[in-house]
Amino acid sequence: MAEMILVVDDETEIADLVEVYLKNEGYLVKKASCAAEALHIADTQPIALALLDVMLPDLDGFTLCRKIREKHLFPLIMLTAKTEDVDKITGLTLGADDYITKPFNPLEVVARVKT
Repeated sequence: MAEMILVVDDETEIADLVEVYLKNEGYLVKKASCAAEALHIADTQPIALALLDVMLPDLDGFTLCRKIREKHLFPLIMLTAKTEDVDKITGLTLGADDYITKPFNPLEVVARVKT
């Protein structure tokens, strides 16, 4: 059975691009454009891994990461335009397993998802 990846990004073009690459590798993809939707999906679907943007319309991705970590152990990868070292350290400290900055190579994202 294919693993389900949760992609959380309010930029539809980015979420769609990531979805295409992940589906080409055989993954199932659920997309959320806000933290509330992402939390609902995480609580109701068998998520294997989540890709989280930091800048979301309702909560920041750091808070979302912390809230997901309160209930779930699946891997979290931050996928964001926030490139400062302090942002990377914050994401990793709050429970993210990896941190990828935008712009990104979709093939690199797939490689990191596979690991």
